[in-house]
This record gives sequence, structure tokens and C-alpha cells, in this order.
Amino acid sequence: MSERLQPGDTAPAFTLPDADGKPVSLADYAGRKVIVYFYPAALTPGCTKQACDFTDNLDLLAQHGYDVVGISPDKPEKLARFRDKESLKVTLLGDPGKEILQAYGAFGEKKMYGKTVTGVIRSTVVVDEQGKVERALYNVRATGHVAKIIKDLGL
Repeated sequence: MSERLQPGDTAPAFTLPDADGKPVSLADYAGRKVIVYFYPAALTPGCTKQACDFTDNLDLLAQHGYDVVGISPDKPEKLARFRDKESLKVTLLGDPGKEILQAYGAFGEKKMYGKTVTGVIRSTVVVDEQGKVERALYNVRATGHVAKIIKDLGL
């Protein structure tokens, strides 16, 4: 199981393809706060709800200096279909090799319907302007999670 990040840790660097296949790096957000959230699969009900919630609150988050990046094991083509079908405004990145998911502690054993399975652990990591982990939340729920982040960040 991958190590979970703690506040104060340096956020693992990444460069992953976005929905259009263009590389996006954590370094692109230097000097800004970024909410990096990890979700199991594009075009599924829970992940759609979460991505739509982030999109609906993007202006509020941006006003407070936060960018939002969603990472799943999906390939760019599927991310593009997801973005276009749901009119998503968040940056979606694909990590088919699951290296970044593991580096962030967002891949490993989890309970699903009473069984232990290995997969993506729905997680959110808030990274500050210096690239340090401000908050790391694991096993979050898709519904209501964005509202909880906004409340926890005092926005």
C-alpha cells in the first residue's frame, strides 16, 4: 500500500497528459494553491457528481487562489469525452500507469461492498504555493466533498 501524505510533506512532482494529451505538471502551478483530487473513473456516477461539484465551485475556489486538478487512471481520450459530456471546467489528467496515484497514497487496498479490493482511493490533497501538502484527505465521499473542502478552508 502506498504511503499517505501528511501536511508539511513536499507534494510529489508530476507531469501527466490532460484531456487533450498536453502535458501538465505540478510545477505549472508554482506560486498558486492547487487542489489535486483523485477519482476512480471518468463517466461513472460518483466521479461525475464530484467533477461537476468542483466545476460548479471553480470560480469561488479561483477567487481564493485555488486551482483544481482531477487525476484518474483514464486515458486522455476518455477524459475528453468526460469533459465534453459533462461540460467540466476542471483540469483532468490521466495516470494510466498509476505512478502518481501511488505517489500520493491514492491507490491501494480499500473496502468496497464489504470486500477488500485494490484500486483508486478517492482522495484530495491541497498543495500550497510552495508545493507543500496543506491537507491530505483520504477515503472521501464523492457527494458533499467539495462543500466540505470549501468549509474546511474557510472560503
